[in-house]
Amino acid sequence: MMNQLQAKFITDSWVTATWDEYIEILKQPQYKQVKCYYYNGQLKIEMAAVGPDHADDNGIIVILINLFGMAKGIKMRLLVNCSYRKTDVREAQPDASYYIGERVQSTPRGSSVVNLDSAVAPDLAIEIADSSLLDDLGTKRMLYEELGVSEYWVVDVQKAQIIAFKIIANRGSARLTESEVLPGLKFALMEEGLRRSRQTDHTEVGSWFLEEVRGNPQ
Repeated sequence: MMNQLQAKFITDSWVTATWDEYIEILKQPQYKQVKCYYYNGQLKIEMAAVGPDHADDNGIIVILINLFGMAKGIKMRLLVNCSYRKTDVREAQPDASYYIGERVQSTPRGSSVVNLDSAVAPDLAIEIADSSLLDDLGTKRMLYEELGVSEYWVVDVQKAQIIAFKIIANRGSARLTESEVLPGLKFALMEEGLRRSRQTDHTEVGSWFLEEVRGNPQ
């Protein structure tokens, strides 16, 4: 059974599996450096290598968020590719996640997967979507709704677009045009930063972004 499951994982699709099968798969050496998800009795192992477009957008997004936090004096802590697990139920590994404001002091520490049986979920989870857009907007969105984050962003690499949702407890999610966990941060400005990053370096984009943020105080 395990060999059959392993063969299916290479397709980057959701595969029906028990939690115990999922954990056993993660113990295999070849799956140590992959992104792992488990939801609704299915698992997904994302095997595809991260290309430069994905990596570049991931980099500029966290730079702009961090600059916004610095300019506005917002406490935040960034975790990159951190895994969040609710034992026997679900697991997600966003490209980036943030604890914001007073909840920064609740940011988990250690070298193991974050255990949501005892730790709190991040305020913001971000997925960078190059070839995974439909899944990020579909199954993964439902996963993050149940994970307990406050906001979930999907960055569409092809269109330089941010599709953001606020998570409504027990009611799903709703689209946003402006962040609520980072008050005053408009996604249109972030998207302009993404477009500019296609033409110039991150330092220049960051300098432009800071001028825009400081010129539009809350």
